[in-house]
Amino acid sequence: MNFDTDGAALHAGAALSILEGLRNVTTTLSPDRAGIRLHGNPALRRILATPAIGAIAKSYLGPAARPVRAILFDKTPATNWSLGWHQDRTIVVRERHEVPGFGPWSRKADLQHVEPPFAVIEAMLTLRIHLDDVPADNAPLLIARGSHGAGRLTDNAIEALVSRCDKYTCLASAGDVWAYRTAIVHASAAAQGSDHRRVLQVDYAASALPSPLAWLGI
Repeated sequence: MNFDTDGAALHAGAALSILEGLRNVTTTLSPDRAGIRLHGNPALRRILATPAIGAIAKSYLGPAARPVRAILFDKTPATNWSLGWHQDRTIVVRERHEVPGFGPWSRKADLQHVEPPFAVIEAMLTLRIHLDDVPADNAPLLIARGSHGAGRLTDNAIEALVSRCDKYTCLASAGDVWAYRTAIVHASAAAQGSDHRRVLQVDYAASALPSPLAWLGI
């Protein structure tokens, strides 16, 4: 996989040194939700500040790269789901301020979300840190290669793009990190087995938002 052309790249074993710490963080979280939005967790901040992860983000976005959102996903027999082909289009900010181009607004897990101009999404990076093995039957991420450069797409346009794009299955072992452009079109199936499928998804940005908006961070 070529990051520039495909929009994604695997960093095999990059998170092995922090794997135990991340697993310890997740043991305190409720397992009954599809996605747990993480904010205000000092232990997680310390872990993500280590060179193991920070260096990956900076290699793509430059030295100003910083984490701006973190979500833990765990597909189990009790909490399982699938996601069709889509783009991630929202960010999390500290407070709501009406700024041209930003909207609609929503609240998830009592955090303020907003859809920004798509150029903001296109400038971001997402890291998926795998806490468990993700073979083909454990709901690996699916990506439409090269779709990160297609701009903001309607649902019909996404369907048409996926029909002609090369699809790639992002298999992983515990400790692997998948990096991809946040704007990439992606999907995932429901898990088929009984194993955990814990993935910490962390979004990174290198630029400030237009004042008075500000990234919430982690």
